[in-house]
Amino acid sequence: MNLIDFASSPLSLLPPLVALSLAVLTRRVLVSLGVGIVLGAVLLADYSFGSAFSYVATKVSSVFVADGGINTWNMSIVGFLLLLGMMTALLTLSGGTRAFAEWAQVRVKSKRGSKLLAAFLGVFIFVDDYFNSLAVGSISRPVTDRFYVSRAKLAYILDSTAAPMCVVMPASSWGAYIMTIIGGILVSHGITEYSALGAYMRLVPMNFYAIFALLMVFAVVWFQLDIGQMRQHEINASQGRGFDDANENDSQDAHELNEELDIKESEHGKVLDLVLPIVLLIIATVSAMLFTGGQSLAADGKAFDLLGAFENTNVGASLIYGGLVGLAMALFTVFKQKLPMNDISNTLWIGAKSMFGAILILIFAWTIGSVIGDMKTGAYMSSLVQGNIDPHWLPVILFLLSGVMAFSTGTSWGTFGIMLPIAGDMAAATDIALILPMLSAVLAGSVFGDHCSPISDTTILSST
Repeated sequence: MNLIDFASSPLSLLPPLVALSLAVLTRRVLVSLGVGIVLGAVLLADYSFGSAFSYVATKVSSVFVADGGINTWNMSIVGFLLLLGMMTALLTLSGGTRAFAEWAQVRVKSKRGSKLLAAFLGVFIFVDDYFNSLAVGSISRPVTDRFYVSRAKLAYILDSTAAPMCVVMPASSWGAYIMTIIGGILVSHGITEYSALGAYMRLVPMNFYAIFALLMVFAVVWFQLDIGQMRQHEINASQGRGFDDANENDSQDAHELNEELDIKESEHGKVLDLVLPIVLLIIATVSAMLFTGGQSLAADGKAFDLLGAFENTNVGASLIYGGLVGLAMALFTVFKQKLPMNDISNTLWIGAKSMFGAILILIFAWTIGSVIGDMKTGAYMSSLVQGNIDPHWLPVILFLLSGVMAFSTGTSWGTFGIMLPIAGDMAAATDIALILPMLSAVLAGSVFGDHCSPISDTTILSST
């Protein structure tokens, strides 16, 4: 199928803009993403509805199958979500969440303390943004719920610590990906003063948005700052009127699939029944990242080193391994209490089912991301700033453009891949001394746009 080229047309902005506008106006994410997908397909197929249908079918199937085999990255994320859903449900069944909440109520004596718990966990679990949002959420939610902290506030804490920490840490999936791109930029422009890691570490203190986002989380938590709709969410939660007003409006979207867990907690649970599965999940995931990264290094004939292992790790497989270990430990905690097998099997199903809403939205988000790529939205937006511009304004312009691109596409990584090389080229053509500020502006703007975008997969994960 021959697709229309929209690289030089403002029409390339239409599908993401329509999807974003509908998401904001209707608060129905699935419908909004679906409309964006169909609109993009019709435009790419030159208004041939038959070809558009075939195109959409191909794109949806590519979420599951790629290059004649299973799409291992996407399926790994789906599998990890299911494993985490089952594990967290078992943590409830075992009574571990109840025991941990009771333990935390003795030591965490306020709403502020429960939010600080989530914030500190978000800072220290930085190996991957997906893993951060999902793992920290599963640990913190029982405590914040017991102190009537709104789910919206918890989602803000998760989203504002996950990506900002990952983007400033070299020993993370984000750091490794960024350094790979930066290394190519340095080589192409003959820059030898510093290595990719050296350049990356110089970018960190210039990534003002990431630093500001992290500081603001702790300021918001410590000073109890609630602005706009967040104040209403907190008032509703403190009065025991639920933790998400969107339930009333989104009943036909993810919330109708993401049912509240209806599990009877064991009266004999212990704190370790919650802590051990989570700790083993983290240890197993990090260990798997190092192991798979080491295997890749060995296959290339390279010696093992920590940074190289993270740079070459298989994040998807590592998440699955970690999820399996965590689930196995959670199963052990309920088996040792000799709970009925029927209760255990029902709990596993409830846990898996609780993730169906998030998985469905992720599938739609992945599909529209592919459509946006074919529309060449990023290429068109990049062309808007190439020209005669005062070099001193370039970091600001790159920050704003990267933010708009990440907001429209819902992905930081995609924006990194497009905008970092462009920033390097623009610096080389104007003032090479500005290359690091320009690269840092792209990183900061991409995370900013990703945070603001309702179609970002990390935003979706944080809000589940």
